[in-house]
Amino acid sequence: MRTICLYFQVHQPFRFRRYRFFDIGNDHYYYDDYSNESILQKVAQKCYLPTNELILKLIEKHKGRFKIAYSISGIAMDQFRLYAPEVLESFKKLADTGKVEFLSETYAHSLSSLKGREEFERQVKAHDQLIKKHFGQEPKVFRNTELVYSDAIGAMVADMGFKAMLTEGAKHVLGWKSPNYLYCNAINPKLKLLLKNFKLSDDIAFRFSNKEWPEYPLTADKYVDWLNQTPENEEVINLFMDYETFGEHQWKETGIFDFLEALPGSVFSNSPFTFSTPSEVARKLQVVSAVHVPHPISWADEERDLTAWLGNEMQHEAFDKLYSLEGKVYESDDEGIKQDYVYLQVSDHFYYMSTKFFSDGEVHSYFNPYDTPYDAFINFMNVLSDFEIRVNAAVRSNMDNNVARLSKIIREKDEQLEKLEKRLATKKSSVPKQTVTIKKSTATKQTASVKKRSTGKKS
Repeated sequence: MRTICLYFQVHQPFRFRRYRFFDIGNDHYYYDDYSNESILQKVAQKCYLPTNELILKLIEKHKGRFKIAYSISGIAMDQFRLYAPEVLESFKKLADTGKVEFLSETYAHSLSSLKGREEFERQVKAHDQLIKKHFGQEPKVFRNTELVYSDAIGAMVADMGFKAMLTEGAKHVLGWKSPNYLYCNAINPKLKLLLKNFKLSDDIAFRFSNKEWPEYPLTADKYVDWLNQTPENEEVINLFMDYETFGEHQWKETGIFDFLEALPGSVFSNSPFTFSTPSEVARKLQVVSAVHVPHPISWADEERDLTAWLGNEMQHEAFDKLYSLEGKVYESDDEGIKQDYVYLQVSDHFYYMSTKFFSDGEVHSYFNPYDTPYDAFINFMNVLSDFEIRVNAAVRSNMDNNVARLSKIIREKDEQLEKLEKRLATKKSSVPKQTVTIKKSTATKQTASVKKRSTGKKS
């Protein structure tokens, strides 16, 4: 079996408005509704709707042999419901074909897996409930934010019941090994790993429209020739990329839709490859070995590490400050605060603070609402300062409410005791005095009798 696993990431963040120092403590609404709606509508028209329509056409044309997978963040689905419900409907149509798999991830497209298991599991559960609600699927395969993975994260994902996980086929991890096999987690071998073939993926995602690229222009037939050149014993080609590749990163005018439309037919006609979902790959292929990843990797930048989000002091300060509030957030028992806490965790906020301006600078500036990383940091910390004020106030209010509730309970108990004491006193006062006298008399006689016996006198 030689197969292609085609997976797309679908995500758009809730962007913050310009939140200034003087807004702290005075205005608790953080979001730029105009930018969020306008950007989502733009991407929906250029990418989501036409690409979904094309994918549906390809599934029908090839009678179900063409299969793909998506990971849609909960944040993206929230925006679909708000600004473009037709996009959500188009994804539902794809789900109804039975040839599309929806993967699990964190609701907020967050980096919570790097901080604590409790919040991580909470977000994954919330996301999977959303997938079940809209698409009728219970995800079995996990895709962490930006393919972030380590041995420890993989073991945690395995404990949560997932059968497989997607991540990057990073050179510094694989060494001489090929990403075109099925691997497993080094701690818990039950978790199978699908590794991205970054060269073949990036040929489409990043180099497709580059006229300086020696392979330009890229056609479906040329691409299939490259697939055929992989060694025959290599079983799976994992092509992972942003869904915005189609129509947004690579505009329609580049011919990207024509390439996608021609690809399945060329694969079926000119190669031994099929298309499979991640679950099918994990079920049908045998694991060849474990992959050791002691330090987290991702699919970002040349380094394939976390420096896009946690590469400077600003990012670390914002990240640590945010997650230090977790305990208080859930202690507050305030639904509005909990929702804002989720939206604050979106990894994009930390990505905007990146100072990696060299070869990756253009990537980091894409869809970035800030002029500089320092503007992004200041804006985020202003929002976070106001959020912390709200959290502390809610916790104090919750404590006050608990104290008031306990005081009320104690007061009610005291009132009940007082009533019982009054009733008891009333009953005692109503007992006949004669009965008491008789009892005392009887007791006196008994005492006298005992005394006589003890002295030897007869009565």
